[in-house]
Amino acid sequence: MGTTEEPTVRLLTADGERVGHPGYQVTADAERLRGLYRDMVLARRVDAEGVRLQRQGELALWPSLLGQEAAQVGSARAVRDGDHVFPSYRDHAVALCRGLPPMDVFTMYRGVHHGGWHPARHDFHLYTLVIGAQTLHATGYAMGMAAEGAGGAVIVYFGDGATSQGDFNEALNFAAVYQAPVVFFCQNNQWAISAPVHRQTRAPIHRRADGFGLPGVRVDGNDVLACLAVTEAALERARRGHGPTLIEAETYRMGAHTTSDDPSRYRTSAEEDQWRRRDPIARLRTHLEREAHADAGFFAAVDADAERAALDIRAAVRGMPDPPVEHMFSHVYADAHPLVEEERAWFADYQSSFAAAERTPA
Repeated sequence: MGTTEEPTVRLLTADGERVGHPGYQVTADAERLRGLYRDMVLARRVDAEGVRLQRQGELALWPSLLGQEAAQVGSARAVRDGDHVFPSYRDHAVALCRGLPPMDVFTMYRGVHHGGWHPARHDFHLYTLVIGAQTLHATGYAMGMAAEGAGGAVIVYFGDGATSQGDFNEALNFAAVYQAPVVFFCQNNQWAISAPVHRQTRAPIHRRADGFGLPGVRVDGNDVLACLAVTEAALERARRGHGPTLIEAETYRMGAHTTSDDPSRYRTSAEEDQWRRRDPIARLRTHLEREAHADAGFFAAVDADAERAALDIRAAVRGMPDPPVEHMFSHVYADAHPLVEEERAWFADYQSSFAAAERTPA
């Protein structure tokens, strides 16, 4: 559990009650609220399908976002055209909000390509599995945008564990010194695999900003409206040339770190139950019902749409042909590389030796 004495931005209580905040507001009519709810439900169902497909041997790995829907959807819906996103490896809801085809993510975790989609098509960079490395990539990209007068901003996603990496601290320093238009969005889900957040830092993560000379803010990461409001303000500040912001969204990873992890070995069911009562989707649904912004028909339709999307993904994954084995040598480098070509030729000879053996009479 993170510390509780620091002020936390909250616009929607755990009971679904809308509250005000002196520093942050958000414009959210009934239509926008329903859209945020739809985004979170779709993300949760697509994510659950990823877990199921991996368990059935259809995917090599799957890092679940369960419990972090509000942090991802709220922040992603603050991104505008001209901004650029640098994700980590479980930011599937962000990918969906940016319009990335779900199968681009699923084919990566099935291992049929090198994890590539064209970042410029959706202003959404490739998933980064090297912990914390994307913070430096994002900072450099933001510095380049500022130098070119591009006018947009960058947002980079990472977890609490990444804040222990040198890359993260170097990125904060570069961003502050050069006033780079970048927002650092930390999803503090309380666990860096099996290491609790109190083993990562003695101070709240957002307070790291103080030492580097940039503002830091902590937000209720299970409150989609607060995440939206805080990220909108930070991105607008960056676009106006006022430099970076560090956001700490306090949330919880309800599932395993990845499908190769067993969280029951290091955390208690009581802790999970405590956070389950703060479920971000249930919170917004309660608010929608209380304010009569949605009825049973709306919720049923959203669930049905999410189920259809998941079934479409299942069919597409299971029907996906294996790529030619020699494709593993493609796109390793931007240009042809003599060592890769040498390895490609060796592997081709190796494969042909089996065919030759089959043709040789016994």
